[in-house]
Parts: sequence; structure tokens; C-alpha cells
Amino acid sequence: MPNTLEATIDIAAPPERVWQVVSDFKRMPEFSPHTVRMVPLGKPKAGTWTVNWNRDGKKYYPTTSRIVRYEPNQAFAFRMNENFTVWSYTLEPTATGTRLIERRDVVNGVSWPVRKAVDAFLGGEQAFETNLVAGMNETLGKIKTAVEAVV
Repeated sequence: MPNTLEATIDIAAPPERVWQVVSDFKRMPEFSPHTVRMVPLGKPKAGTWTVNWNRDGKKYYPTTSRIVRYEPNQAFAFRMNENFTVWSYTLEPTATGTRLIERRDVVNGVSWPVRKAVDAFLGGEQAFETNLVAGMNETLGKIKTAVEAVV
């Protein structure tokens, strides 16, 4: 399994405006085709837990995560408790606005039960990861549209 999946988009807005949208976890279902709900258990900051409801096509499944990085206007990341992957959003200022990078990092691989569940219920690792990358690109495109619509 690849260690990193990544998607990037340039947005014609300053990092502060991008941050307002991307760090609003309640809006994540508006952008991500895989997120039905993401609820932080407390004020978002490093150490805050989240409870999530996800989907892959018509299949729904719950997950939990912990925010491991939260730097306003720069980046946030959360570690999934079930499969130990780390998802992150990084904002980089550019001459015309902000480059937004979404990543999924697998530091030490996923556990055997998670691999078997992906194979059995989500079409196998390759299909699942292809779907994740497509979802990442869709998410970033929708975030770009939302941010740039604000005048």
C-alpha cells in the first residue's frame, strides 16, 4: 500500500479565508463525498477527539479520530484510531492566494483486520485508494468553489 495519497489545488484567496472553510468540521460533508458527519468532541485543537460517519458508495461506517496538529491558517491533521492513518490539510501562501494540500499518510501500515475489511467490504486496497484520491480531488474542488464564492 502506498505510504501517501495526496491532492493539491490552488485557491484564489488568502490562507485565512481558506482556513475558515477547511477547518469548519461541520461543513466537511458539504465537500467530501466520503464524510457524512465529523463531530469534534470539544473545541478543535491538538488532542481533541472526533466521531465520524463515513461512506463508500452505499456502504456506511463509523470511525473516530484524534486531532494531532492544529495550527490556524496553516494546517491541521487527524489520526484515525481504527487504521492509524493520518489525514491532513496544509495551507501554503502563494502569489495568487493559497495552495491547499490534502494528504493521507500511512506511517506503519494498517492492521491486518483493517486490510481484511477493506478487501471484503470496500473492493480491495487499490480500488479503495483510487476512490479516496478521487474523493480528495472532489473535496478540494468543492472547497475552492466555496472559498472563491465569498467576496
